[in-house]
Amino acid sequence: MTKPICQRILLKLSGEALMSEAGGSIDADILKRLALEIIELCSMGIQVGLVIGGGNILRGAQKAAEGLDRVTGDQMGMLATVINALAMQDALEKMGQPVRVMSALKINQVCEDYIRRRAVRHLEKGRVVVFAAGTGNPFFTTDSAASLRAIEINAELMIKATKVKGVYSADPEKVKDAIFYPRLTYNEALDQRLNVMDTTALVLCRDNNVPMRVMNIFEQDAIKRLMLGEEIGSLIERGT
Repeated sequence: MTKPICQRILLKLSGEALMSEAGGSIDADILKRLALEIIELCSMGIQVGLVIGGGNILRGAQKAAEGLDRVTGDQMGMLATVINALAMQDALEKMGQPVRVMSALKINQVCEDYIRRRAVRHLEKGRVVVFAAGTGNPFFTTDSAASLRAIEINAELMIKATKVKGVYSADPEKVKDAIFYPRLTYNEALDQRLNVMDTTALVLCRDNNVPMRVMNIFEQDAIKRLMLGEEIGSLIERGT
């Protein structure tokens, strides 16, 4: 097997990636497929950190817009990410893959508290680490949490898994002639206000020189092919 291009990655999944077409919050078949892909990465010797959003269950900002206190809504959203993390942990463990869920909120009857050094040690031992509860603070998205964790664990690449091919000038599902960007810099993404991640997440990656790959998680063996050197999706780098 060709040597993978990275030894350690941070994979960011949206909560919606776990949803069934019928609208169920967590689809067992999708969860199993994603777990199999993650295990395949581990079998290649890649250390995998994982952040899963909670949008399939609850979005704090949306609830705040509906009248709920924003801090309370964000805290509820953090707990939704814990639910998704536990579901992924169960799917991985059933297939024999060692995994740890580490939460930015203290819920140590359910999972470990997030401690950076311990997380790195888990990765070094071949365990998948699922980072839950965002940053533990309101007003920060799971995109920002993913960028922060990628920096803290010294990930060589952050992968944002989406439902589209990569970065476009507009939503390709709504704008037929939207331009696809195979490569761009963080400043270009910020200046053009491309809908990649929130500004905080992009700036964190830019300032700490963490490259990001935006790609379609539903494309067959996409992450494995990417790790073997195939150009997939859009690459965002700091640039000169």
